Amino acid sequence: MQLSFPPLRGLGQRIVRRWLRLRGLRPTRDGGWFVLVLVGILVVALNTGNNQLYLLLGMLLTLVISSWLLSEISLRGIVPRRQPPPRVHANHPFLMGIVLRNEKRRFPSFSIEVEDLCDDQVVDKRCYFLKIPSGRTQQTSYRHSLPRRGQYVFTAFRISTKFPFALFRASRYVEHRSEIIVYPALLQLSHLPQALLPAVGEQAHGRVGRRGVFHSVRELRTGDDPRDIHWKSSARRQRLMVREYEDEAIQQVSLYIDNALTEEERKSPQAVADLERVISWGASLGAYYLEHGYAVALSVRSTAPPLPILHSPSNLNRLLTTLALLETVGPDVPFQPVPS
Repeated sequence: MQLSFPPLRGLGQRIVRRWLRLRGLRPTRDGGWFVLVLVGILVVALNTGNNQLYLLLGMLLTLVISSWLLSEISLRGIVPRRQPPPRVHANHPFLMGIVLRNEKRRFPSFSIEVEDLCDDQVVDKRCYFLKIPSGRTQQTSYRHSLPRRGQYVFTAFRISTKFPFALFRASRYVEHRSEIIVYPALLQLSHLPQALLPAVGEQAHGRVGRRGVFHSVRELRTGDDPRDIHWKSSARRQRLMVREYEDEAIQQVSLYIDNALTEEERKSPQAVADLERVISWGASLGAYYLEHGYAVALSVRSTAPPLPILHSPSNLNRLLTTLALLETVGPDVPFQPVPS
């Protein structure tokens, strides 16, 4: 009777597949020729029985084994992590920081190459570290650009080395997940767009200021401007009273972005590109107005609650994040109400 252990066999297959995915060893160009020579010497030694050939074969095998062991030692204990920039815009180059720490206590690591994986695809740039001493951290960066706005997921690193003899490239995968939101591309605006001037309104802060809409009267204090004395109230209350004003009103801009496409338009690359350019224009206008002291309200086609009114450049990231994650909807979805 034959015994079988399907769960154990399945577990072993998963372990082997995971090991092959996380680690790899392949010969370089010079290593390929080295292996061919090694196989040739092995065939000749077996046919002739020459002891000198066996001795040479043993030396070459020792070189292969030592190369594999040293490369594994060099890769062991390497912990990578990313340092993304605070803002990433579509089609705009940025520097992605790569930090490697050697957690081995005694042995340094040599000739380490790092490849970043975005959505399980290798990024086309490779970072190189000549030497990382034990217990030390080193940092470098690679230059890259992402073609579209939205959320990108960086899933892992592929760390490899050809140390010590450049005969084989040993590599392993280190899973490290990072989510990066890519903002829409910002276009250059050299002046206040004249076409949108009629849409600019005013909004009061509702707090006391030096000049503005009349707020109330109060008793005179040290340092008050005598020109603000309200003589009628002073005569009625038999003490000096001064006027208070609301803070100066600020100008407000409302941005309407139509993110709707029909089913036919979604199949058209030109229509999709035009929508992306509209979103980039909206992001550029919002950034421009916030940096010049305007309040910005955003309205898009969505069933989600609208953004509150943005008053300062520190709120720019909220605007850009909303536009980066803005989804394409159908024409039947209404615009969000403009917050007041």
